[in-house]
Amino acid sequence: MNNVILVNLPFIVVALLLAVGFYTVGFKRNLIKVVIGIEILEGAVNLFLIALGYVKGAYAPIYTMAPKEAVNNMVLPTPQALTLTSIVIGVAVSALMLAFAVNIYRHYGTLDVTKVRRLKG
Repeated sequence: MNNVILVNLPFIVVALLLAVGFYTVGFKRNLIKVVIGIEILEGAVNLFLIALGYVKGAYAPIYTMAPKEAVNNMVLPTPQALTLTSIVIGVAVSALMLAFAVNIYRHYGTLDVTKVRRLKG
């Protein structure tokens, strides 16, 4: 039973991070907190991709001195490449969201989403 929990621990952490991220995006009114919630969601997705690509005892595909029997025991590089791409895109999206938050604060004088909705114009 304990081994099953340890094996699934990354997926449990992903589920908790997703719950926290969705709660933050759904129920917080401050734009900065919403941006933080979206970043938590992004981290959960990245952790999920890395957890899916993990193979115990496997070799990295860039390791050139791997033994001959390791040819059939290589980790797929696709989840790692997707995660690196996701991190780069996430940085750009974060900068854009924070720039929007700064412009909204300059224009409306508040970061409260409900007040910004009422001030349309």
